[in-house]
Amino acid sequence: MKRYKENDLVIYTDSEGRRIDTFVIFDTDSTTGLTHINHFNLKVDLSSLELHPSAVIPGVLPIADAFSFELFSKLKEKYALIDQNKATDKSLILYRDINQPPLAQAS
Repeated sequence: MKRYKENDLVIYTDSEGRRIDTFVIFDTDSTTGLTHINHFNLKVDLSSLELHPSAVIPGVLPIADAFSFELFSKLKEKYALIDQNKATDKSLILYRDINQPPLAQAS
């Protein structure tokens, strides 16, 4: 299975066939096989991604200045916080072991 690492520059092909340059925020998840990319904060299947031809060294985002690097760092923090909030959101927890009082016997 092909895996992309954090900072890989990739080309994402959407359902309409448009090709969009973007980068990987988090490595490919080994359990789901999805890769978290910057474009609309999507988690996409590997079949819709390919390594960008201008990515000379895989895993290295071609950042020319400190401002771009800072933007990338802020985006990564933002998405990590969003994912953390999704994992701890109380409204998403399903309660399966609810204690129900015993029903009265019909006579």
